[in-house]
Amino acid sequence: MNPILALDFGRARIGAAISDELQLLAHPLETIPANEAAPSRVAEIVREKKVDHVVAGLPKRMDGQLGSAATEVLQFVEKLRVILPCPVVTWDERLTTAAAHRAAQMILQSYLDRRAANVATRTDQ
Repeated sequence: MNPILALDFGRARIGAAISDELQLLAHPLETIPANEAAPSRVAEIVREKKVDHVVAGLPKRMDGQLGSAATEVLQFVEKLRVILPCPVVTWDERLTTAAAHRAAQMILQSYLDRRAANVATRTDQ
């Protein structure tokens, strides 16, 4: 399997984390400046690491609504979907902001854990 890349968007920086090849564990990767070159850097990482798909943290409000930060993330996600050769999905990151320096890793780990739980449920039946 190829790794999964996660992105945690901030106005100044974008945190990036990557899974292992078994798609079970998340590891911090790098911090990308949030500027006009950011989509290109994400595309480079996707190519270099042969990423299966990208998970973008979506900062919903605690009531589940989308605010201005979430709208900015969705706009960036649309830019990525145009240039990347792999799928880009969003993932609710509401409870990861308390540990912002590790948020991309936490977003990816929670995503990987849910996928593994869903696979286990399907194979147990």
